[in-house]
Amino acid sequence: MKILVTGSAGFIGLHLVKNLVQRGDEVVGIDNLNDYYDVSLKLGRLNNAGISGSTIDEEKMVQSDKHSNYRFMKLNLTDNTKLQTLFKDEKFDAVCNLAAQAGVRYSIVNPQAYIDANIQGFFNVLECCRHNEIKHFIYASSSSVFGMNSKMPFSTTDTVDHPISLYAATKKSNELMAHTYSHLFNLPTTGLRFFTVYGPWGRPDMALFLFTKAIIEGKPIKVFNNGNMKRDFTYVEDIVDGIIKVIDNPVKGNINWNSHLPDSSSSTAPYKIYNIGNGDPVNLMDFVTEIEKNLNKNAIKDFMPMQDGDVVETWANIDDLQNDFNYKPKTSIKEGVKNFVDWYVNYYKS
Repeated sequence: MKILVTGSAGFIGLHLVKNLVQRGDEVVGIDNLNDYYDVSLKLGRLNNAGISGSTIDEEKMVQSDKHSNYRFMKLNLTDNTKLQTLFKDEKFDAVCNLAAQAGVRYSIVNPQAYIDANIQGFFNVLECCRHNEIKHFIYASSSSVFGMNSKMPFSTTDTVDHPISLYAATKKSNELMAHTYSHLFNLPTTGLRFFTVYGPWGRPDMALFLFTKAIIEGKPIKVFNNGNMKRDFTYVEDIVDGIIKVIDNPVKGNINWNSHLPDSSSSTAPYKIYNIGNGDPVNLMDFVTEIEKNLNKNAIKDFMPMQDGDVVETWANIDDLQNDFNYKPKTSIKEGVKNFVDWYVNYYKS
């Protein structure tokens, strides 16, 4: 297939691109390379996929020097004119939208960035898909949409009407917008609610990266809610395995959908929502212990109260993904944390 991956200089984007090109798909990646976090890390990811930072151009596509079937262009989803031209020229089969303004806490201090990227940008991509005969639109949602829900595990059939951050609200909005386009224009759309993705090339604002950096530097780590938290940590290669299974199988309408007892994860339209996680939550302090073991160094822990916009526990019910695609996360926390720490120490020469 010919696939557009937005956010291809991002953490999940890099891993997805490399897996797609290795199996023979033609891939075009776009990213706006914003400075929400260290741009040099984004450039490092691109370089890992064969895109040299010195060749990046906002006016033209750059060819990977490692993969003949991968090209990249610096492009912002809010630039609708250039986005439309890209779709018209390239004629994609499928689009995987990973581009978004990330971060729960940052959405509290800079909400406009989330409206621009996650609402306006998402709308622009939907419009391009609608007008260019895209066969399947896959997009990143988030476990944060579950908000104030406390019933565990989180299921795609649960209502998600009480977000506690603007980031979560924009992701819920994406799901609603996608359904509208599926219903009105018969555009197959599949949303994936990611649960705490971690691994090599991860984001610097995520716990694993922050903790590893601080422990190496002998600085305290901030442990929120006094460590009484659980997360459904999911290794990035397991996430990518699930994304690719979904890409390959455009969703169809659910002929058994009942409007009197509506299942919010499907529809008579070609629309579907999946949780994509590990299905096995881990205590935050156990996660910290694994990092300490791999660094052979104890963390200095600064225990703090819960942060605004955060939740105590996440736990994905992944039955739908397992039943539909035989999705099986394979990577244990022990193996995954080791892989990240090994990458971090090597990349930053710690």
